Amino acid sequence: MITARTPARWEHFFWPALAMIGSLILWDASVRWTGTKVFPSPLEVERGIAELLHDHVLWADIADSLRRVAIGFGVAALLGIPLGLFLGWHPAANQTLNPVLQILRPISPLAWIPVSIVLLGVGDYAAIFLIFLGALFPIIVACIDGVATVPLVLRRAGRNFGLSDTQLLRRVVFPAALPKILVGVRIAFGIAWLVVVAAEMVAVDSGLGYLVIDSRNSGKRYDLVVAAMLIIGAIGLILDHLFRMFERVRSVRWGFRNEL
Repeated sequence: MITARTPARWEHFFWPALAMIGSLILWDASVRWTGTKVFPSPLEVERGIAELLHDHVLWADIADSLRRVAIGFGVAALLGIPLGLFLGWHPAANQTLNPVLQILRPISPLAWIPVSIVLLGVGDYAAIFLIFLGALFPIIVACIDGVATVPLVLRRAGRNFGLSDTQLLRRVVFPAALPKILVGVRIAFGIAWLVVVAAEMVAVDSGLGYLVIDSRNSGKRYDLVVAAMLIIGAIGLILDHLFRMFERVRSVRWGFRNEL
């Protein structure tokens, strides 16, 4: 039987770094080869980032975007996790509300932009509302699925030890469902980070999304546009890595596959 080779520690850093360097070289070569005057080269983008830092606007925009995501995603998690656990624990309630969830879930948060502006005006509340909507439904669905897939044998074992419904949900079902819940939370956070950029283009006058559209409208500064895009991607990568680190914590990885 052939088993997959475990990558060496240095490979975890070397190959991604090589891919990044190769992408930069290909990017620069493409700009030179096409002779475009619109799309910037990596050096021009680097200068754009330096300009943003010199003007003391970049860190404020990053802070505003992170703040909006933290509030919108935090509220979605505080409401979505208990609601998802409740629906997963009570199949009758899930069956009743499932049609409503399935109707609302596929609607893009961007489709709510006109409604959010009418209801909440142009400002932070509208952007946070859109982030909340984008993160809420993936969290609910992940919690429902996580609870529903907990093996019946674990529930019966908890009953045999005299656990009440609340104790069984807290001490057995929730820890067993946690791996799937975290996957949903991670996906929801990625959606929230996507939505904040779009929301800031139309609903507020600060943040990384606003920086993209403002750089485009103010003199067609595409070097700043691409710089903001790369910063958005880099922050998303860092946040996703933090989620991955949290998923590897021993107490978080408690799951029925490791216990059976």
